[in-house]
Amino acid sequence: MSTTSGLRTSFQRKKKSSKKSPGLVASQKRRFQIRLLKWYEKHGRDLPWRRTSDPYHILVSEVMLQQTQVDRVIPKYREFLNRYPSFEELADAPVSDVKKTWYPLGYNIRPERLHSIACETMERYGGHLPSDAEELLSFKGIGRYTAGAIRSFAFNEDAPILDTNVIRVLHRVFVAKGNPKTQKARLWELSEALIPRGKGYDYNQAIMDFGATCCTARNPSCRQCPMKSLCKTYPFDQKSQRATVRHEGH
Repeated sequence: MSTTSGLRTSFQRKKKSSKKSPGLVASQKRRFQIRLLKWYEKHGRDLPWRRTSDPYHILVSEVMLQQTQVDRVIPKYREFLNRYPSFEELADAPVSDVKKTWYPLGYNIRPERLHSIACETMERYGGHLPSDAEELLSFKGIGRYTAGAIRSFAFNEDAPILDTNVIRVLHRVFVAKGNPKTQKARLWELSEALIPRGKGYDYNQAIMDFGATCCTARNPSCRQCPMKSLCKTYPFDQKSQRATVRHEGH
């Protein structure tokens, strides 16, 4: 993995400091990690982009999954990679053709940005997507979540992610109060601090699956939830879609 040492050193300093900030109790953190990974071993989804570590394939899947359900993405992901199997083929294709292949996923700015990333990857990195966080964030169309997903799933780094599912899980289990949309900074800190060292790939896949299939937005599976003894919003009031906040110490 080619990186700029100065940027990487700076990023690592931020990483170390942020892991100390959320104020998690060590035993609580450990129980959450163990229970989540155990749940994932049994309930994790078998998805095509989990069978590869190719940064290009990971990028395509992450861009497609933005605002689009998994079952709609799977066939289009396979079709898209068959048509454009690498950054080079995608960069060489007309944007109009890329958008036609993308149809009917919608949000057509996404194929345009993906094409732009492919062109920039060819021009700046010889067709090899970088693993460095700052370099990834320099691409138009790669935000903090996508950069974390690429680093975690393509380069096996302990990089935090924060999508809708992760936000919901972390807020319900560890925060409970307030609007999660206004607490992104704290939730990013939690996301990073909770990653077991050396297990970022499995942990991140696990927490996304957990939010997508167990700790869902509506009708979460609270009775079967392995986190119920830790969760600050257990039991979740499904009729009103509001949580009954558990008092500290209970």
